[in-house]
Amino acid sequence: MTSRVKKLMVAATALVVLAVPSVANAVPVERPGVQAAMQAFVDAGFAGVQVRVHDQKGEWVGSAGARKLGSQAKPSTDGSFWVGSVTKTVTATVVLQLVAEGKVKLDAPVAGYLPGLGLDRRITTRMLLQHTSGLFAYTGEYYDDGTIVPGIPVVGQEWVDNRFHRYTPEGLVRFALSKPARFAPGTDQNYSNTNYTLALLLIEKVTGHSYADEVRRRIIRPLKLTGTVVPGNRTQLPGPYAHGYYRYTDNGVTKVVDVSRMNMSLLAGAGDMASTTKDMQIFISALMSGKLLPAPLLAQMRDPHGKLGYGLGLFVQDLGPSCGGTIYQHNGSPPAGYGAIMYSSPDGTKTLTASVTTGDKDIDVTKEFPKALANLVNATFCTPNGS
Repeated sequence: MTSRVKKLMVAATALVVLAVPSVANAVPVERPGVQAAMQAFVDAGFAGVQVRVHDQKGEWVGSAGARKLGSQAKPSTDGSFWVGSVTKTVTATVVLQLVAEGKVKLDAPVAGYLPGLGLDRRITTRMLLQHTSGLFAYTGEYYDDGTIVPGIPVVGQEWVDNRFHRYTPEGLVRFALSKPARFAPGTDQNYSNTNYTLALLLIEKVTGHSYADEVRRRIIRPLKLTGTVVPGNRTQLPGPYAHGYYRYTDNGVTKVVDVSRMNMSLLAGAGDMASTTKDMQIFISALMSGKLLPAPLLAQMRDPHGKLGYGLGLFVQDLGPSCGGTIYQHNGSPPAGYGAIMYSSPDGTKTLTASVTTGDKDIDVTKEFPKALANLVNATFCTPNGS
């Protein structure tokens, strides 16, 4: 997710469950544990949630809560949403495909591909993908001792007023490069959107095509992802969608604003895409099953590094032997309103994809979201049939 988890949350109601077989003649499997874990998000104060679980026994989809504050309608199980940092896994996949084609070298200086930026020549492509470059995060740096070095605002009234501003990838990177590096390249690890916006520029320089065109050519079209878009400056989510809200305090006054529409160019290549639970399921399953990358590069992508346990565009998580061991994931959120959840077994046969929206309730997101997420992951991967 982005470096600042946001507050706000909201409207609840009952839940709807729709079970759909994923293969011919398959019998839908009821998943009461998943269903209960889904409802727990709403009970905790989130506005709405949609969940998709896919495995060899079939596919289960459901939603709970409200599509929009003041409405009784539940979120569509096929609705689109801003996926935030799930975008990083897509970006990393495209970069690694270029590595497979011999167009990019993982351990070569990025400055060799992008000579006009004045990059530290110690920074390699691998460092971008595993967050070890040390580059300043353009949305600001937050240190363990409480020190904050401001960047582009992503909270409060200032972000709300500028949420339709158009940013360019090069502008974001140059802003980051105007700030002191957090650490020397390769000496530490810190999650930074700057790394992936720079990876976008690398993709465009090497291919001679726009990032959006390369994602469409390499990922969206081959996998037939009908609900996935690289929006550029587009501010409207496609198709049906649940509304997300941002609750904040300005000069002592609590405000709630609908942030379903926003310009995601702020997170170019790092968190700007929109998708659906179905498309994310298809993508992560294809990636994990080896359909998008050669085995040696997929192995490197899934090799955890540093204190984050981060590979190349993926988090590696060990659930323990009772839950099947290692799973791979990347969750995400834009600055406010939405959260995306994407998990997979190593072979891609069992996946969990979901979207959560925030509303007008004042809840501690840093406490409630991880707790509700852990319940959902456990219900999916640790309990037979999600029961």
